[in-house]
Amino acid sequence: MRKIRIRCHIVFKGIAEGEALTTEQPLCLYDSLDPKSGNIINRRHELFGENVSGKILVFPYGIGSSTSSATILEASRCGKAPKAIVNLETEPVIAVGAILAEKLYGRIIPIVDKPEINLIELIKKGDIVKVDANQGLIELIRTQAESLTCKKKN
Repeated sequence: MRKIRIRCHIVFKGIAEGEALTTEQPLCLYDSLDPKSGNIINRRHELFGENVSGKILVFPYGIGSSTSSATILEASRCGKAPKAIVNLETEPVIAVGAILAEKLYGRIIPIVDKPEINLIELIKKGDIVKVDANQGLIELIRTQAESLTCKKKN
C-alpha cells in the first residue's frame, strides 16, 4: 500500500505515530475514560474495554462535560493518555486538556480535526497512523489488514 496523506486543521501542535483506536460514536471523556488506566469504562460505548494509552484516538467529536479537559489532563499525568487525537470536529474542552498537559507536565498530545475526507470511514482499529499536527497532515502508513498479511508470511 502506498501511504495515504490527508490534509486537516491543526488544533494543537505535535507529531505522533502509532496504532489507531477508532470509533464512529462520539465520546464523552469524562464518563467514558478512566484516566488512571486509560480504559474506556462506559459500557454503552462501542470502545468499552479498549485502552487509549499510547494510541491514536480517532472519533468524530466529543460530547458532554467540561470535565473532559481534566480527564485528559489526569490521563496525561498518569501516562495513560492517547498519543494523538483525530476528530472530525474537536470540542474546545478536549483541546484545553491537551494544552494543560503540555503546560503542566510537558506531555504533547497532538490534535487535528476537519480532515479533507471522512477519516472515520478510512482509518480502522489497528491501522498505523502518523499525525503531524505541525503540518496539518494525517498519514495512513499501514492498514491492519496489511499487518496481518505480513505476519502470515513470516
